[in-house]
Amino acid sequence: MTRLSQLTLRNFLILVHDALATTFALLASFYLRFEGSLLTDRLPHLLLILPWFVLFSVFVSYFSNLTTAKWRFTSLPDAVNILRVAAVLTLALVVLDYVYFFTGTNSQSPVFLGRVTIILFFFLEVFALSALRLGYRYFRYSRTRLHARSDNAAPALLVGRTADAEVVLRGIENGAIKRLWPVGVLSPSDADRGQMIRNIPVVGGVDDIEAVIRDFETRQRPIKRVVMTPSAFEPEAHPESVLMRARRLGVMVSRLPSLEGGDAPRLTNVAVEDLLLRPSQKIDYARLETLVRGKSVIVTGGGGSIGAEICERVATFGAARLLVVENSEPALYAVTEALSARDSGPEIEGRIADIRDRERITRLMSEFKPDIVFHAAALKHVPILERDWSEGVKTNIFGSVNVADAAHAAGASAMVMISTDKAIEPVSMLGLTKRFAEMYCQALDHDLMTEAKGKPHMRLISVRFGNVLASNGSVVPKFKAQIEAGGPITVTHPDMVRYFMTIREACDLVITAATHAVTPARPDVSVYVLEMGQPVKIVDLAERMIRLSGLQPGVDVEIVFSGIRPGERLNEILFASQEPTLEIGVAGVMAAKPNQPPMSTLRKWLAALEDAIERDDRVTIRAVLQDAVPEFGSNAA
Repeated sequence: MTRLSQLTLRNFLILVHDALATTFALLASFYLRFEGSLLTDRLPHLLLILPWFVLFSVFVSYFSNLTTAKWRFTSLPDAVNILRVAAVLTLALVVLDYVYFFTGTNSQSPVFLGRVTIILFFFLEVFALSALRLGYRYFRYSRTRLHARSDNAAPALLVGRTADAEVVLRGIENGAIKRLWPVGVLSPSDADRGQMIRNIPVVGGVDDIEAVIRDFETRQRPIKRVVMTPSAFEPEAHPESVLMRARRLGVMVSRLPSLEGGDAPRLTNVAVEDLLLRPSQKIDYARLETLVRGKSVIVTGGGGSIGAEICERVATFGAARLLVVENSEPALYAVTEALSARDSGPEIEGRIADIRDRERITRLMSEFKPDIVFHAAALKHVPILERDWSEGVKTNIFGSVNVADAAHAAGASAMVMISTDKAIEPVSMLGLTKRFAEMYCQALDHDLMTEAKGKPHMRLISVRFGNVLASNGSVVPKFKAQIEAGGPITVTHPDMVRYFMTIREACDLVITAATHAVTPARPDVSVYVLEMGQPVKIVDLAERMIRLSGLQPGVDVEIVFSGIRPGERLNEILFASQEPTLEIGVAGVMAAKPNQPPMSTLRKWLAALEDAIERDDRVTIRAVLQDAVPEFGSNAA
C-alpha cells in the first residue's frame, strides 16, 4: 500500500469517527432533553434530518482540518478547530430550529430542539470529538515515558527559558529526541521559578546548577546530562559558567542548536564556538524559501565550509535541483554524500571542475541552466596568497569572471559571489583579488541593467563578511588543536581584532541578501555587507578558550605573539570611504553604493593581467592591480 493510499485511508477513518461523534452528540442531547410524548413526537423528524446533518458535519470537519491533523500531536490548534466545528454545527441547529418554528411543522410545539438541547449538543460534540484524540495523545505520551525509562534514558537538566524547554519536552514525547528524560529545568528568568512545564519542575536558576546536581545525587537520582537550549547561550544566562561547572562535576553537556527554520529538535555536543557569539540575527526563513523553492541552483566551491553550508540551506529551503561544482574530489564526495543522505530534498548532482577552466564552467552551466548561482569557490588563505600572487589572480579574479560570464550565458536570474571584509581598502592579495572580482560583477550588473531598460535581467551581487567560526582555516580550530597539544597558543598581535559569525548565520544572510537583490524595489544595490556585531580581540578569544577548556591562561597554556604576517592588518573595516552605506530595511544586512569603473576599463586590466601571468611578471601584476584598486595598501608585498 502506498503512502498516499495510507494517508487517504487514515483520513477516511477520521471522517467516520467524526461523523459517529456528531451522531452521538445529537442523539444524546435529544434523549437527555426529551422524554415521553415529547420524544415520541420529535423522533421521526430527528431521524429524517440526522443523515443530512451528519453529512454536513463531515464537510465542516474536513474544511476545518480536523481530518489532516495527526492525533499523536493533538494540541491547542486542534482544540480550536474542534471548538470551531462544534460552534458551526450548533449554529446550524439554531438555524434549523428557526426554520422549524416559522414553517410550523408541528403545531403542538413552537420549537423542534430548543435552547437546552442545542446547548447540550455543543458540549457533547466538543467531548465526542476530543475524547479519543486526547486519549490517543495520552496513550502515546505514556508509552514514550515508559520506553524512555525502560531504555535507561539519561536523567537530564534542561537549561534555558521555559519556552525552549517545552520544545525539548515535545521532542521527547513525539520520539524526535531519544534516550533522554528531563527531571528539572534551570531558567535564567526569575518569573519561571517554581513553575511546571509539561509536569517537569523549574528547580532553580542557571547559577544553581551545582547545588541542584548535588541535591539530585543525595536523593540517589544522579544527573547524567545537561541540555543547553538556545536561550542558555544568551549573555545573561552565563553560558561559560554553566559549561565549566557541569564539566567540573563530570556531567555530559549537550545543546539544542536551533528552534527556528523548521528543523526537527536534535541534540549535539556543545562546541567552544557556541560560547563566543553575539546574539544571532533573526532570519526570515519564509523569505529565503520563496527565493529558492523549486529553483535550479549551482554552488561553486560546494565542498568548502561556506559552500557546503549553502548547499545544505538551499536543499532545506526547497530547491528542485542542485549542482555542486568542486575541484577537490574528496570534498565533492563528502558534500554530495551528506546531501544525498537527507530524507527529502533536491535532485543532487556533483561535478569536478576548476573555475579557472572557462570552457568547462561554461559547458556545465549551459547544460544545467541554473536559476541561481552561488559562487563560493576561492583561494582564501592570506599568507599563502601573499606568496603565490598569480594563483590568487587566476582563481579569485579570472575564475570569478568565468563563473559570472557563464551564469549570464546560461540565462541565470542571479549570481551571488561570496566576498570578504578584506576586500575593503585591501592590504592583502586576498582582499585585492576579491575587490577586483566585486568590481567586475558590479560592472556587468550595471551593463545588464542598462541594456534591460527596466525589464527582468540577471542580477550579480557580492556579499562581504568576516571570519566564520569552525570554517577551514579559522583561528578557532587552530586554537583548539594548540590547547589540546598543551600550548602554546600563537596570536599574531595583542591588539589584533576580527569579526566572527557562525557558518549557518552567514549563509542564511547571504541568501537573504540575494532575496533583496532580485526584488525590483532596489535594483541599484550590488554589494552587501553582513552585520557582524562588535569585533572580537583575538587574544581575549584565546584566553577564553583556554578557560573554557578548564585551564588557566599563562599557567597551563602559554600565549605567545608571533607578529603580524604579510597581508594582515590589526582592524578589519566594513565599508570603504568611497562607498557609503545604504539602509535596505533587511535585518542583518547592509549595502554599499556602487563604486566600479566601466567594463571597458576592466577588460583592459584583465587582458594586461592575463599577459603578465603568462610571463610570471609580478611587477606588472602588482602595477595593474594597484591601478585598478588605488586604495591597495603598500604593505601587501
